[in-house]
Amino acid sequence: MHAVDDMMDSDFDGDTLHEECGVFGIFGHPDAAAVTALGLHALQHRGQEAVGIVSYDGAKFHAEKGLGLVGDNFSDAAVIARLPGAAAIGHVRYATTGETALRNVQPLFAELHGGGFAVAHNGNLTNALTLRRQLVQEGAICQSTSDTEVILHLVARSRRGRFIDRFIDALQRLEGAYSFVGLTNKKLIGARDPLGIRPLVLGQLDGRYILASETCALDIIGARFVRDIENGEVVVISEEGIESIKPFPDQPMRPCIFEYIYFARPDSIVHGRNVYEVRKRMGEQLAREAPASADVVVPVPDSGVPAAIGYAQACNIPYELGIIRNHYVGRTFIQPTQSVREIGVRMKHSANRGVVAGRRIVLVDDSIVRGTTSVKIVQMMRDAGATEVHFRIASPPIAHPDYYGIDTPERDKLLAATHSLEEMRAYIGADSLAFLSVDGIYRAVGYEGRDTARPQFTDHCFTGDYPTPLTDISGEAPRQLSMLAEAG
Repeated sequence: MHAVDDMMDSDFDGDTLHEECGVFGIFGHPDAAAVTALGLHALQHRGQEAVGIVSYDGAKFHAEKGLGLVGDNFSDAAVIARLPGAAAIGHVRYATTGETALRNVQPLFAELHGGGFAVAHNGNLTNALTLRRQLVQEGAICQSTSDTEVILHLVARSRRGRFIDRFIDALQRLEGAYSFVGLTNKKLIGARDPLGIRPLVLGQLDGRYILASETCALDIIGARFVRDIENGEVVVISEEGIESIKPFPDQPMRPCIFEYIYFARPDSIVHGRNVYEVRKRMGEQLAREAPASADVVVPVPDSGVPAAIGYAQACNIPYELGIIRNHYVGRTFIQPTQSVREIGVRMKHSANRGVVAGRRIVLVDDSIVRGTTSVKIVQMMRDAGATEVHFRIASPPIAHPDYYGIDTPERDKLLAATHSLEEMRAYIGADSLAFLSVDGIYRAVGYEGRDTARPQFTDHCFTGDYPTPLTDISGEAPRQLSMLAEAG
């Protein structure tokens, strides 16, 4: 167990969940790169470290990549002008494998036998290091530290004839979670892992097909949602239309439950369910399972807002914004002393004293990871005059790390893995603490409960039930070491 002092010194920004990335692709549209940039704007919440777009103009591939946000890199018309062509794919990144360096920014591109191939990936391959080691031993030269590069090498080395068969040949060697969008000189390709852990949807704009991580990326460009790409499905989009290939044996879908809890934007539709409504139902279910005697329900912004609304409505307790978030503050990177670190927290979240003072409050958040942020939020409420602080979490305790594209700490740094419920309550400093049950999550999504024989979702962070082999993992998550440091 880590000492409380060690956990208190953890970076405030590290006490949250991060998705690996979002992907977008469009084929046959005259403004492909501009449309892709807009789609990536809508997917910005899925990754803020880097962004890239690759286009194809019928003769050449063109690439633009940068560290930072979509708006920082693709708001200039001159940049879009450097991406001509009617086909493009794009990617926003939050790194879970490989450091943040320009060589890791996707889409990755390679010249293969038969032409160029660009690929972007959402997820994490749990056998990427094993495959990479084999490839290097056989003479491969790796240019990045991203697990996505493995797919390029596997496609290049496949002995199959047609490109799509080589791509499928490569997919069949992968373990873990993935949604791929790929671009050749003739095709836009989408692929989803056999369990459908990571999301991918199909849309249409002006009769042209689009692939995207979420429906919100379709909404921003006025595109029509067609359907979800199915688990284990490969789609090939070309001038001839769209082809669906099912190269894997049929098995039940197990999408990631965290899309509903945290990752997807509230206005997205995930597998037919409105994310905002699901999060409200999680709050309602939490109120039934863990009511509190209180005067006001306060969300921890922004992730706790829909659940807090549902909780307040189910309990018939007023909902108020007792914490105001400053949306114009980036990372609190200047933290030389504890006192300045505390100021950094207040820059991001401020107590609304008029709502909090003299009241018993229920704080509602979506999850607890390390717990360091929760400690500071509870103390902020007490400093603002709250007489009681009851913490309610609209998901079960996160007791196991993720290896499928969510950036979670190792197990010994997860508060729920090292503390009992009462120890967590004492550490956070709340008067009471309760989590939504695992069955409660499933009820909020529309099931009677979790089917233990055939679970409907990938929920290993709560249950420890990992649905795929974890070839690269032996006790703890491996770390990809890089011999090359890059500036910038």
